[in-house]
Amino acid sequence: MNFIFISPQFPRTYWNFCDRLRRNGVTVLGIGDTPYDELEEPLKRTLTEYYRVDSMEDYGQMFRAVAFFSFKYGKIDWLESNNEYWLEQDARLRTDFHITSGADERAAAAFRSKSGMKAYYAKAGVPSARCHRIRTRKAAEKFLKEVGYPVIVKPDAGVGASNTSRLDNEEQLDAFFRNFPPVPYVMEEFVAGDIVSYDAVTDSHMEPLFESMGCFPPSIMDIVNENRELAYYIAPDVPEELAKLGRAAVKAFRAGSRFVHLEFFRLSGDKKGLGKKGDYVGLEVNMRPAGGYTPDMMNYAHGVDVYQIWADMVTEDSRRAASGGEDCCCVYASRRDGAVYVRSHQEILDHFGSRIVMCERMPDLIAPAMGNQMYTARVPDEEAAAAFIHFVTERV
Repeated sequence: MNFIFISPQFPRTYWNFCDRLRRNGVTVLGIGDTPYDELEEPLKRTLTEYYRVDSMEDYGQMFRAVAFFSFKYGKIDWLESNNEYWLEQDARLRTDFHITSGADERAAAAFRSKSGMKAYYAKAGVPSARCHRIRTRKAAEKFLKEVGYPVIVKPDAGVGASNTSRLDNEEQLDAFFRNFPPVPYVMEEFVAGDIVSYDAVTDSHMEPLFESMGCFPPSIMDIVNENRELAYYIAPDVPEELAKLGRAAVKAFRAGSRFVHLEFFRLSGDKKGLGKKGDYVGLEVNMRPAGGYTPDMMNYAHGVDVYQIWADMVTEDSRRAASGGEDCCCVYASRRDGAVYVRSHQEILDHFGSRIVMCERMPDLIAPAMGNQMYTARVPDEEAAAAFIHFVTERV
């Protein structure tokens, strides 16, 4: 089997995907824009060959790289980045090279459109907030008459929470339209609640081989826009109702043979037309693993190797790797450069000791969303996760 992994060097732990593929007998071919000599040694050891391009944004260069591998190694069976930024380009390359193991251009466009997701949610029986594509102020005002303030505005095909903001009044609406972006935007009714995720590796029949739940108490939008600390955790288990909705959404989106990250609101109060307090409401789907080092956090929380589970899905369409320990919480808390905190870096290390499983600076590219300095720990339950977050992020 020939597998082209796009941008295998970012995030840095993605070398594990390549490593597990190689263990399963796969020829792993990498394409990226990092010079080969600058790749980390574990990644170098896993790749059969690496093709460097000057710019991954240049489709012509990417096309030629895939063509080179196709000529040298024969038919390409899989092509994947597991990175949201490259999903549409991945799909275009699959279409152009007749690679049928993943989403083609048409399917990828549906996955990426925040307005287009609504029909799939409806098909799955998952409630979701009302949403409208806006091109003019008149259209926005008409929608506002239906839902009222506040509303959320965001790119229809954006990455994460980038360029997402909340509008609370007409003054903010005026400001938004004075600088109206040149890309399609959507306006969505505001939903009060915590964000949780249903994460899964699915087989070709869209059945889960692995499931997990992420809990994101603060709003990712506020973290990016207000330069706050990101803190979240992987829960020990997945509530039955969330699992039910997540599996239904996977089937509606026909998200087979993938790592998926589906986001939901957990309502903090009753919301007319959507549900009661504690109910789950569909937010958006992401046809890739959760961002940053979240796959590693899943491993720590559940005593598994999600990289191996994913690789077994690719080569066997089944799960061979078993769980290897008692489920717990794995919690992530970050700090911002320039902020002053109650406790020092050393105090955090001394207090939590061996419970800290990761501690490092985050790359500048993802620091706006993930924070500059991160601490990740294994703790027994959600109460302990909240205590860890407070200890790390409390400011003076």
